[in-house]
Amino acid sequence: MSIEKTLLAPNLEICRILNGMWQVAGSHGQIDSELAISDMISYHKSGFTTWDLADIYGPAESLIGEFSKKIDKPFKAFTKFVPNSGPMSNSIVTHYIDQSLKKMNTDCIDLLQFHWWDYNDTSYLDALHHLSKLQAEHKIKHLGLTNFDTERVKIMLDDGHTIVSNQVQYSILDQRPEKLMTPFFLKNNITILSYGVLLGGFFSEKYLKVDEPHGGDLITASLQKYKNMIDVWGGWELFQELLLVLDGIAKKHNSSIANIATKFILDKPQVAGVIIGARLGITNHREDNTRVFNVTLDSNDISKIGAVTVKSNDLFDKIGDCGDEYR
Repeated sequence: MSIEKTLLAPNLEICRILNGMWQVAGSHGQIDSELAISDMISYHKSGFTTWDLADIYGPAESLIGEFSKKIDKPFKAFTKFVPNSGPMSNSIVTHYIDQSLKKMNTDCIDLLQFHWWDYNDTSYLDALHHLSKLQAEHKIKHLGLTNFDTERVKIMLDDGHTIVSNQVQYSILDQRPEKLMTPFFLKNNITILSYGVLLGGFFSEKYLKVDEPHGGDLITASLQKYKNMIDVWGGWELFQELLLVLDGIAKKHNSSIANIATKFILDKPQVAGVIIGARLGITNHREDNTRVFNVTLDSNDISKIGAVTVKSNDLFDKIGDCGDEYR
């Protein structure tokens, strides 16, 4: 089965499953660079040729740069610009983008995803203005966002900026994008790149019918983050009920819980792709991820999932719009 692809923007074709590189930032175990690059080549050969990284993900950009020297077939690498809030001059923005270009061994970033920590500081509009200039200079092909809410995206569009995507948390547990973002993005031709689809690994057979994990069991930043999300959503008992339903659906489709959780989001309107974290050189799930595209969820499957999620807390009410958990 080949990896499904889609056009994220004009002249930008991506794999619908992207390899996420947050896991090399240090909070998921130590990464051996040589093993990591060897693993990246294996991902590439398996058809997973789209990478999601950031300037704050430790050595991620440099790993992409080294990886690019060892392969001859094209790939896509999307980085993020995640500055500290404060005044955003042209020289500051250009400095950081030039750093990313150098580390990534490229003269143009396919998709630059911009993140901003503090909405009270409207300098994010200045930053976007300077990023648009760099786009005109062909240092950036397309501009996207990371963890911005719908209200702020509307402000950017009203300010004349062209945004092709927004990367937000979106999973069976966290369906906040459907409240405001998806309808707005449908009207404005903006796509969603989803992360957290597998809840850092909680959406797997490993956690089915097991006692609730605590402190020392949560050995990665992902597990800590998404265990908190499970708690806010409805707790471990309800999550077990959901896993049981997903396991039944997975068996019906001769697939895995992770496959079902991934396909559920890939089928959502405006979702161009999902980001699945890669613990390079440590573990890989390439073969399992490939099976996602064999799965066709039917209305019965969707109903069974909905019968559990309807019992949960509404995360939009608890947290707010997409990205509000970071502010």
